[in-house]
Amino acid sequence: MIMEIFTWWNKQTLGTRVWSYFNGIAVGEDEYGNRYFSNKKDTKRWVIYGGQVEATTVNPQWNNWLRFTSIKKPEQAKAHDWQLEHKSNQTGTSEAYSPQPIFNNSVEKKKNDYEKWSPKD
Repeated sequence: MIMEIFTWWNKQTLGTRVWSYFNGIAVGEDEYGNRYFSNKKDTKRWVIYGGQVEATTVNPQWNNWLRFTSIKKPEQAKAHDWQLEHKSNQTGTSEAYSPQPIFNNSVEKKKNDYEKWSPKD
């Protein structure tokens, strides 16, 4: 409770807890434990993160709902069999995207392909 008073990066602040209690209607929860709320008139929508406060844990369907792009709340996260499961930002992890090198990066190949220019003294 003390952490909620002074820090916003630990799920929610005390103000968000009070606002959600008095004005919020719980709409749903996703696979990451994020809880989604709306006010009684549905003019404001917000999320309380289940773990670390990371916006990329919100899947596209819930993101559309939060931004009023979609009126209905998401029923299921995966609507089609060709869709991949949503992943949060993987930067800095072993799962981060790394494209295959286009060129052979061996040192010998570099030496043979390019001759460095040096000015004559």
